[in-house]
Amino acid sequence: MSDNLLFTLWGIGGYLLGSIPFGLVLCYLAGYGDIRKIGSGNIGATNVLRTGNKWLALLTVVLDASKAGIVAWLAFKFVPAKPIMFLGTISQANIFASLIAGSMAIIGHNFPVWLKFKGGKGVASAFGFILATQPMIALSAIGVWLVMAFTFKYSSLSAITAAFAVPIITFFYSAPIYTVFFTGLALLVLIRHHANIKRLLKGEESKIKLKKER
Repeated sequence: MSDNLLFTLWGIGGYLLGSIPFGLVLCYLAGYGDIRKIGSGNIGATNVLRTGNKWLALLTVVLDASKAGIVAWLAFKFVPAKPIMFLGTISQANIFASLIAGSMAIIGHNFPVWLKFKGGKGVASAFGFILATQPMIALSAIGVWLVMAFTFKYSSLSAITAAFAVPIITFFYSAPIYTVFFTGLALLVLIRHHANIKRLLKGEESKIKLKKER
């Protein structure tokens, strides 16, 4: 099997796994109906939290993070670690396959074919992906998210800040191939949060709430 075909297959597999809408499925199973009809209409954990069920939101985070992390780990584990060239530098095929598979899982979460390409914003999936490929950088990112969330109480602002902290940290502490992919993810997070950015600038963005409004 050629390298290009191998990377393509891992990318397709990552997309299909990432496109499973766990938030939507869990809310249906828990009796909340279509999560897309409440709050922001998003299928991610932040909107699931608006049901008032913190455990369901936590499970959504775990599952959304796991799908990108698992496929990235599997690619790293099973693709041969032979040298390849990437942007003029030597890398390894298993690292490249891992980054392709994990990135495509995030794209699948954002644009799932089953939901007419209207999915989540990929923050939890991106975290799981980074955790599986660069654990220390992922922990740094969650630290940034927590500081921003507790300080300003805006989930979107916290996600955007953490997303852009990742490639900056990666640039200093990891290989260039990771910086390239993580920069792409940061830009995707920014694009997916364009509506949130507009609301933040207008002072209309909803803050994080741990209790369901009555």
